[in-house]
Amino acid sequence: MILLLRLKIKERIADLEFKTGRRITLGEVAKATGINRMTLSKMVNHRGYNTQSENLDKLCRYFDCRIEELVEYIPDEQVAESADQEAD
Repeated sequence: MILLLRLKIKERIADLEFKTGRRITLGEVAKATGINRMTLSKMVNHRGYNTQSENLDKLCRYFDCRIEELVEYIPDEQVAESADQEAD
């Protein structure tokens, strides 16, 4: 069984940039949330990165969003199909 939760941090940053009319960096998010910048980078760039629920809570607070706006569940079948396509 493959478990994949996709973190939609880039999308939340883009939404916040649109709302505020300015660029938002990972460093700014890290400082505001107290999450280490390297941890945030891994959360953004490493597919299926496993993080603590405390970090998810901090991000939901920062982006003022619900968990389902931050995390997307990818069913096993889609993960397997994606892996098969990448192998071809």
